[in-house]
Amino acid sequence: MMKNANSNFQNSFPFAKEGDEQATPKHFRHKFFIPKHSNGENVIYLTGNSLGLQPKTTRNYIEQELKDWETFGVEGHFHAKNPWMPYHEFLTNSMANVVGAKPIETVVMNSLTVNLHLLMVSFYRPTEKRYKIVIEKNAFPSDQYAVQSQIKFHGFDVENSLIELTSREGETTLRIEDIEEILRENGNEIALIMLGGVNYYTGQAFDMQRITEIGHEIGAVVGFDLAHAAGNLFLQLHDWNVDFAAWCSYKYLNSGPGGIAGVFVHEKHAESFDLPRFAGWWGHDKETRFLMGDEFVPIRGAEGWQLSNPPIFQMASLRASLEVFEEAGMNNLREKSIKLTNYLEFLLGEIKDERIEIITPKNSDERGCQLSIRVRNADKSLFKAITERGIIADWREPDVIRVAPVPLYNSFMDCWKFVEILKEIL
Repeated sequence: MMKNANSNFQNSFPFAKEGDEQATPKHFRHKFFIPKHSNGENVIYLTGNSLGLQPKTTRNYIEQELKDWETFGVEGHFHAKNPWMPYHEFLTNSMANVVGAKPIETVVMNSLTVNLHLLMVSFYRPTEKRYKIVIEKNAFPSDQYAVQSQIKFHGFDVENSLIELTSREGETTLRIEDIEEILRENGNEIALIMLGGVNYYTGQAFDMQRITEIGHEIGAVVGFDLAHAAGNLFLQLHDWNVDFAAWCSYKYLNSGPGGIAGVFVHEKHAESFDLPRFAGWWGHDKETRFLMGDEFVPIRGAEGWQLSNPPIFQMASLRASLEVFEEAGMNNLREKSIKLTNYLEFLLGEIKDERIEIITPKNSDERGCQLSIRVRNADKSLFKAITERGIIADWREPDVIRVAPVPLYNSFMDCWKFVEILKEIL
C-alpha cells in the first residue's frame, strides 16, 4: 500500500472515534493543556508547527528551579536538585534521540538564527572560486537574512553568490532531480548548502540524506535549518552524514514561546579545532574553565560551540517536553503522524470546492504533519471564520492556511471536526 493511501478511510464521526481508540501511541494528549474557546469547549489546536502546547509537567520543572534558587542562591549551581552547572547535559541524550544524533554531536543553546550564524562562521569558508550558498527561494525570511549577511560579511556580492532553488512553472514544491541538477551544474562554486529540512510555507520535507550525499560529492558543506523538522520527522542526522544543523524548540518540541534552540555538529568535526569559531567561555574545556585563562580551549564536539552559561528556566521547560518524547519515541510518533495527516488529507479531499487546494506533497516521505491549504484570491476571511469557530491554525501570506495534526496531542476527531467546520463555512 502506498504511504499516502486513503482507501480505508471513512468520513464519519464513528470512524474518527475508532481511529483514536486504536491509535498508538494514544495516551499522551492528556499530558498537555488544551486551550479553551470562548464557549468553554476545547479549541481544535492545529498550530503546533508554530507554537507547541504546554506539557502539564512544565510548571513543576520550572518551579523546582525557582525553589532551588530561593533555597540555595548561587550554591544552586552545585547543590540544586538538578545542579545548574551541568544542566544542559541533562537534555543532551533525549535531544540527540529526537534528531538521530550521538550525544557528542548535540547541544542545547541560544536561539535558532544565532546558532545558524555561529555554525556558518565555522562552516561557510568561501574562497575566490568556491563561495556560493544554496538556499530555497522561499526559505523562511530569517534564513535568507542570515545567509545574505554572511555573504556580505565575507565581502561577496549576494546577487552573484546566492543560488536560490525555485520550483518549476506552475508547481509549488521542489523536485529532487531539479535540486540535484542545480547542485551539480554549480558544484565547483558552491561552498555551502543550507536548506530547511521542512519548508515552513509549503510543508515540503526535503530528502536530506540525498542532498547531503550530492553536496559532499561536489565538495560542499551541508547544513539544515530543522525548525519544522525536529520533533516532526524521523531524523537520522548522524547516519545521513549531515555536517551541521540547528533548530528551535518552541514548535513541535513544546518548550514555550521563544524557547531555547538546539545544534548538531557531526562527530567527524568533533576535533576540528582549526575551524574558526566565535568563542565563549561555556565552550571552553570543562576541566580548566574556571582557571580563567585567556587562551580558548574548545570542548570536543558540539558543546565547543557554546558561548554562555545556559538559561536554566528555558532548559527546564524543554526538559519537561523531552521527557514525553522519550516515553513516546520518535518512531512511534512519526508512524501516528503519517496516519493522522493522511486522514486529514483524505477529509479535505472530500470537500469539492475550487476555493481551496492542498499544496503540500501527497507522498508522506515528502512532508511532516503540516498541510498547507492555499486559499484562492488570498482572502483571509476564511481563516478568520474558522478561528471564530474555535479552530486554531495559522495564516501565512499571501494565501495559505497551515494546519498540523501533531501526534502527541491531536486526534482523528480533531481532524474530522475541523473539516466539518470548514465545510460548513465554505
